[in-house]
Order: sequence, then C-alpha cells, then structure tokens
Amino acid sequence: MADVTVSEPVEKDSEATVFAHAGRGYYPTFVALFTATLLISNICATKGVAFFADSDLSVGPFQVLPIITDGGFFLFPLAYVLGDVLSEVYGFKSTRRAIYLGFGAMILASACFWVLIALPSADFYEHQDALASVVGVYPRLLLAGLAGYLVGQMLNSLVMVSIKERTKEKHLWARLIGSTIVGEFADTLIFCSIAAGAIGISTWNDFVNYVIVGFVWKTLVEVMVMPITYRVIAYVKKREPTYVLAT
Repeated sequence: MADVTVSEPVEKDSEATVFAHAGRGYYPTFVALFTATLLISNICATKGVAFFADSDLSVGPFQVLPIITDGGFFLFPLAYVLGDVLSEVYGFKSTRRAIYLGFGAMILASACFWVLIALPSADFYEHQDALASVVGVYPRLLLAGLAGYLVGQMLNSLVMVSIKERTKEKHLWARLIGSTIVGEFADTLIFCSIAAGAIGISTWNDFVNYVIVGFVWKTLVEVMVMPITYRVIAYVKKREPTYVLAT
C-alpha cells in the first residue's frame, strides 16, 4: 500500500492523544463488523445453554456445577474486541456513533421479527410455532441486549479513552483489560437481569451462575485474544493516514 500524505499539518506534541478521523480508512469496515456481531449474537442468545447439566463430574471433594449461559456466548466477546479497536484508534465520539448505529440496527431487526410473526402463514408453512418460539422472545432479548450493550459499550469506550488520555500510546494492555472489566460487567449484569426469564432461567442460583459465567467467560476471551487485538490495532494505526504519531 502506497504511503498517503496528510494534507493538513499535524502539530507534533509528545503529550497529545492521537486518534484517526472516522470518515475514511477502515472505520466503515469496523462499524459493519461491529453491527453484524451484535445482531447475530443477540439472535444466538435466544437459546439457553447448559454445560455439564447432567454430569456427576467432580474435582476432588468438589462437584462440578452446571455452567449456564446463552447461545451468544461464543460470538459476543468479539463485539467488545471491535469496540476496543474503534475506541483506541478513532476515539470516543466515533465509537459512540458506531454504538448508535448498532443500536438502530437491533431495533430494526426487532421490528422485522415482529412483522414476520404477525404475517399470515401460507398453508404449506408448518413452522409458525417454532418461528415464534425462537424470535418471539427476541423483543425481550432485544431490550436486554440494547440496555446492556448501550451501557456496557459506552463504559468500555469511556474507560478506554480516559486511560489513553493519561497513558497516551503506552500501556495498551491496561486500557484493554480495564475497559473490558468495567464494560463487560455492566453489560452482563444488565443483559442477564432482563434476559434470564426469556431463556428459561427461573432460580436465583441459575441466575447468579448465568451472570458469573457470562462475565468471566467474556473477560477471559478478551484477555486470551489480546495478542490479536494488539496486532489489529497496530495494523490499523499504521495504515490509517490520519493517525499520525509524534516523533
């Protein structure tokens, strides 16, 4: 890729916090991936998932309890990784714009599912009940997802950018971990509080299990993929023509 020269001079201030302009470069691609991840993970979340539910497995004197979560567990952490990239490279305002776009896409999806269920079924269509049982709970999951996503992603971005204002380009690991802990905990607690009944969780123990497993899992995933996040951020910073570091 050829080098691109920025038309406007950039003051080289070693104390400045650098962000790229969102109107060009990779920003639209990350917004598209970010929105798609949210939509798909919320549909996957309509299924309650239990690992070791029928197992008598034990470790020493301790019995392994069932792990309760939802079907979006394997994809949703990616939304926070993408949110980290957006916050680190493009700043809070640009990330907030992406969050609002995702918010709108999730509302549109809910409206489409509502219309779909309400439409009269053809004589040959035999899956109306199955369809309703899956996407019929989507409005409640959508509310859970919207509330958790909006609060969690905003906090994630705010913490990320706030730490960057103090550390500049140093200590990226602190920004990633700190923002993840705050954002994921708020998101998981809010989402699980609203969505638990929709996926069949009805006891206090299962709810606590659901929250703890969700938070720990999402946080661990982000920590495990941190080397990849580092590489993606470095790649984008290097190739965004408006992300100019002081030298």
